[in-house]
Amino acid sequence: MAWLYERTPDNSARFVLGLDGANPLVCFGLNPSTAEPDKLDPTVKRVDKVARMNGFDGFIMLNVYPKRDTLPDNLPDAFDLALKEENERHIVATLSGRPLTVYAAWGGIIAKKPYLQSLLRDILGLPGATSARWMRRGNLTDGVHPRHPLYVSYAEPLVPFDAAAYAFTLR
Repeated sequence: MAWLYERTPDNSARFVLGLDGANPLVCFGLNPSTAEPDKLDPTVKRVDKVARMNGFDGFIMLNVYPKRDTLPDNLPDAFDLALKEENERHIVATLSGRPLTVYAAWGGIIAKKPYLQSLLRDILGLPGATSARWMRRGNLTDGVHPRHPLYVSYAEPLVPFDAAAYAFTLR
């Protein structure tokens, strides 16, 4: 399988990373860190393993906001509209055209920056996102948000996640 790797020319933002297959697990994180093809960070390594453990033949990593940073606290206080629009184009291209399972994995850190929840609400309404089979792992953080992959045991199964209902809880 060939790597999927879509990013800005200066590598300050990443839109897509993964190994596509006939039945990949698509994972939505909050924002990308340092992972790139053949040099996966701990989060993407975990997503890859969860995909393989659950019978998927690949994984695709997408994010609510594509700006790279190892610490979500360091994300800007306002989003870049051009990055948002480019991210959404990649999301639509990835999710459209075939039935997919999507792993919601952004964690409670979605509440760190005021704009992140509105970006996610927009994503959840995109073509492909509304028809995907959404899943999560582990208990919800604060009883609301799907847990980040690093904070869930491998023993936790993928269980259904009602993304449409969740979208109504977002600010």
